[in-house]
Amino acid sequence: MWAELLPVGRSASSGGYRRFAWNSADAECRAWFEQQARSRGLTYELDRNGNQWAWLGDPTAHGAVVTGSHLDSVPDGGAFDGPLGVVSSFAALDELRARGAEFTQPLAIVNFGDEEGARFGVACIGSRLSAGVLSREDAYELRDADGLRLPDAMEKAGYDPTAIGADDERLARIGAFVELHVEQGRYLTEGQPVGVASAIWPHGRWRFDFHGEANHAGTTRIEDRRDPMLTFANTVLAARKKAKLAGALATFGKVAVEPNGTNAIASLVRGWLDSRAADEATLTELVAEIERAAAERGGRDGVRVELTRESYTPVVDFDGPLRDRLAKLLDAPVLPTGAGHDAGILASAIPTAMLFVRNPTGVSHSPAERAEEADCLSGVAALADVLEDLACH
Repeated sequence: MWAELLPVGRSASSGGYRRFAWNSADAECRAWFEQQARSRGLTYELDRNGNQWAWLGDPTAHGAVVTGSHLDSVPDGGAFDGPLGVVSSFAALDELRARGAEFTQPLAIVNFGDEEGARFGVACIGSRLSAGVLSREDAYELRDADGLRLPDAMEKAGYDPTAIGADDERLARIGAFVELHVEQGRYLTEGQPVGVASAIWPHGRWRFDFHGEANHAGTTRIEDRRDPMLTFANTVLAARKKAKLAGALATFGKVAVEPNGTNAIASLVRGWLDSRAADEATLTELVAEIERAAAERGGRDGVRVELTRESYTPVVDFDGPLRDRLAKLLDAPVLPTGAGHDAGILASAIPTAMLFVRNPTGVSHSPAERAEEADCLSGVAALADVLEDLACH
């Protein structure tokens, strides 16, 4: 399974993956998921939001145990973030069948669409829509870098966008959701290969618009310039400093410039901030401080600054009894994470938990992201133990 997925959407130049929602690589991944489901005799289903499901047992029964993750990527992302959870889910089912496990609850494997938000700027779109966290109306307003709306992209890929929205009936049938994921840090490097998540830090994405004045780079005096690039650059530095002081995280990882000419002073710079902290009060104050720093510098540069919050996820504490049950079953350490996941979105509606597989470098969202094969197999065995405990007794 792993070998089949490795070439899909991989850039020959960077070695990273470009599996974005509703593009051709995404279509290949979806076809792979459907083939894996059907080859195992599972009932394949596509829900109203484009999420894929593979069912063992009655899909309409209550108390289902669900596992899975996502197959899309960030720009030039790694091979493990998302796909490891999906591949491990199918492998764990194979392991349980080899054990002769007898299921007493329906089991499903899911591939949530557009988890990374690389194309439309909002993370976990598939699970957000299902949980009612993202409304149909707001989803219809989302556009990619080319101006194409989300429903138009879905329709172009052969999916019906008219039914997207909250899927309360489906979620009500799920008794527990367990997501396996490669660790995006290094808490497990010296310990066991598998850990259990305790919580997800609150996090969000904010767009800063720096409005200046376009002009000639070779004829405009320094004192006559209204250069938004200066304000943006200072805001990036301020974000790093203030995040460090707060014990939090702030990253400008995406920027767009107009008119984007080498010999032209920019008229507009857009920078997207990703920020995360251990608690919501710290995160709120951090973003406010970054905004104040941007506005203060903008005042000196003659640049107007606008801030738009594009997405926000409050702190997620995973279901306590489920978390403790899995940690005891696996004798595994419990650790927090600063990364968002579909499990975090669903936690408000159903009991959810997460397993992490050791990442020796801690690198993620990069072609250098990896996990050792032995640790991946340990993750499969752990997930199989968890599913057996939840769905076979």
